[in-house]
Amino acid sequence: MSQQVARVDTLFLHESGGRDDFTVVANRDGERLFRGRLGLKETNAGPRPGKFRIVDGSSEEPRDPDQFVELARRASRIRISEQTSRTGRSELQEMLDGYQLDALVVRTCRFCADGGRYSPITEETAIKTERESICPDCAIRELERELSFKGNLTGAAQDRLEELLLDVQDLDRITNLLQGNLDPDLTKFDEISATVEDVDPVPTNSLDLHPNLQGMTEQRFDTLLPVQSLSVRNGLFDGDDQLVVSATATGKTLVGELAGVNRVLEGKGKLLFLVPLVALANQKYDDFKERYGHLANVTIRVGASRINDDGNRFDPNADIIVGTYEGIDHALRTGKDLGDIGSVVIDEVHTLKEDERGHRLDGLISRLKYYCENRAERRENYEGAQWIYLSATVGNPEWLARRLKATLIEFEERPVPIERHLTFADGQEKVRIENKLVRREFDTKSSKGYRGQTIIFTNSRRRCHEISRKLEYDAAPYHAGLDYRRRKKVERMFANQDLAAVVTTAALAAGVDFPASQVVFDSLAMGIEWLSVQEFSQMLGRAGRPDYHDKGKVYMLVEPDAAYHGSMEMSEDEVAFMLLKGEMEDVATIYDESAAVEETLANITVAGKRAKRLNDRMLGEIPTKHAVGKLLEWNFIDGFEPTPLGRAITRHFLAPDDAFRILDGVRNGLDPYAIVAEMELAEDDL
Repeated sequence: MSQQVARVDTLFLHESGGRDDFTVVANRDGERLFRGRLGLKETNAGPRPGKFRIVDGSSEEPRDPDQFVELARRASRIRISEQTSRTGRSELQEMLDGYQLDALVVRTCRFCADGGRYSPITEETAIKTERESICPDCAIRELERELSFKGNLTGAAQDRLEELLLDVQDLDRITNLLQGNLDPDLTKFDEISATVEDVDPVPTNSLDLHPNLQGMTEQRFDTLLPVQSLSVRNGLFDGDDQLVVSATATGKTLVGELAGVNRVLEGKGKLLFLVPLVALANQKYDDFKERYGHLANVTIRVGASRINDDGNRFDPNADIIVGTYEGIDHALRTGKDLGDIGSVVIDEVHTLKEDERGHRLDGLISRLKYYCENRAERRENYEGAQWIYLSATVGNPEWLARRLKATLIEFEERPVPIERHLTFADGQEKVRIENKLVRREFDTKSSKGYRGQTIIFTNSRRRCHEISRKLEYDAAPYHAGLDYRRRKKVERMFANQDLAAVVTTAALAAGVDFPASQVVFDSLAMGIEWLSVQEFSQMLGRAGRPDYHDKGKVYMLVEPDAAYHGSMEMSEDEVAFMLLKGEMEDVATIYDESAAVEETLANITVAGKRAKRLNDRMLGEIPTKHAVGKLLEWNFIDGFEPTPLGRAITRHFLAPDDAFRILDGVRNGLDPYAIVAEMELAEDDL
C-alpha cells in the first residue's frame, strides 16, 4: 500500500451507518485510489486506530493500523463528513490531534459517502431531498429511479426534468411534479410574449362601403383592428385576392365578411364562406344570419344539402352561402348551379397540408375557380370572384401567397401573452389535475372582471363525456356528435360564464369561438394521429382574449411512454417536446397515386377535357397522364366523361381503395354493415 499511497490529495473519513467504524476513502487527482474501513480503540492517550481494512468488492483485507497513520500523514488534506455524528467527529478529531494532524468537517453527499465516494457539496451544488442534501449526480440517479416507475421517458423529457432539478435544487419538488403537482415555477415551459405591431388603424367612417353595411360597421366599431386595416390598405375593397395570416382573435374573419357582404350588396355576386367542419359552418351560419340576415338571404351547405335538426334546405340562390369544403365541392361534382359568385372566403386554408383533407381542398379551390371563370366567359355582367384565404398558422406564407396568386397580409401580433406549461401524468391522474386547473382558473377573475374559463382538448368523444362528468365545476362535452341545438346551448352557456369548462375533441379546434383563458391538452392526439405543430399552435391560440383576459395559459398533460394507437411511432412525451420546440410546417399539398386519381376524376367530372388545366394549377403536382391512365384502366372514365361508376365514386368522395372494397363487398353479397366494418378494419391496419 505504501507505493499506492505515495501521494494522496484527500483522505476522507465518514461514519458508516449502523456500524462502529468509519469509511476511509483516499483520492488522488479526483480519482479514488482505494476504500477502507477504520475502527478506533480507546487507549490511555485517547482514541487510536485499532483495526484497518482495505475493501475490495465484498472482501476486506486486514492491514496494520499504523498504515492508516502513515496514510494520513501523507495526505495533503483530511476531511470528515458533516453527516458523521458529533460523537464520531469528536473521536476522529481527537485521534488525529494525537498525531498532530488537522482535519476539516465538510458538507458531503451522504449517498456518495455511504458508497465510499468523496463528494463535497456547496450551496450552489447541493440538491435538497427530504431531510438532507445530496450531490447532483446522486439526485439525478434518484430521479431516474423515480422515473422508472412512471414509464420510459424519452431523452428530451428526461433532460427537461434534469434541467429543472439542477435549476431548483430540490428533488422532492421534481418528484412531486411527476405525481401531478402543479407547481407553476416547474410546469412553466416558456411564455410567448404579447406583441403589438404599430399599424395606424383605419377609421370605419372612411371605408365607403354600401350604405347599409357602412352604417352597421360604424355602429359596431370606430376603427378597424390592425390586420383589418392592413387588408383594407392593400386592396381588400378593390377586389384583390388576399392571403391573410394572423393569430387567433386578431380579427381576420371580419376581413372576409366585410369584403364578401359588400360585394353582395353591390350586386357583384354572392358570398361563399367555407370552413372545414360542420360545427364551424353551423356556428358561422348563425352568426351571419343574426348579423346580416336583414340585408341578405343566408343559407348553409354541409354534406349533401341541409342543416340537421331544423330541416332548412340548402338554397343555391341565397346571397350568402356558408358551407363546408365538402358541401360546396359536392355541389360542384353533382353539377349544381351556384349562380354568380362574387367572393370566396376559405377559412383555415392551412388545411391544404393535411393528408386526407388537403388534396380535396386543393381540388375544390381549382374546381371553384374553374366554375367562376367558365361562368364569366358566358355572362357579360359577371366579372368573377374575389378570393380571400384565412389562416392563423402558415409556415411558408410567401410561397403560398404566390401559388394562390394572392396578396399576402401577414400580421404577427399576439393580443395577450400565453404561458405554456408542461407536466407529466398518467391517464388516471389527468382528470384529477384537470379538475384542479379548471377550479383554480374559474375562481380567478381578470382585471376586466371575467372569470377564467377552460377548453380541454382530448382525442375522442367518449373521453369528452368522461372528463366533463368528473369535473367538480359546471362543464359540458362539445363535439360533432352532439345535435345542433345542444352545441348551441353549450356555446351560449360558455359565453354567459355559466360553464367553467368545455371538453372538446381536437377536431373542433379550428374555429370554435369559445372565449377561454386557459387551454388544457388532455392528450396530444387527434383521433389516432399525433397533433402537428400547426394544429397545436392553432389550439393553444384559443387561450386568452384581449377583451376578456390579461393572459392565456396552456397546460399539456403528458403521459410518459404513451401512445393511443399501434400506428403511432412516437410516444406522448416525445411529441410534447416536438410540439413545444417545433417550427411551423410549410403548407403544401402532397399527392400520392390515390389522391391524384381522386382529384383528377373529380376534375374530369366538373370540367371534362379541361381537367388537365385544373390539375396544372393545383398546389400539389399531379401526374395527369398517369392518373388518367388509371381511371381508364379501372373503368372510372370513358374518354373524358365519368362512367356511372366513376360518377358514383366522385359523388361520394371515395378514394380508389375504398371504392374497390365496396365493389368487392357488393359482388360477394356482403351486408352493407359488414362492408363498412371491413373498411374500418382495413384503415386500422394501415
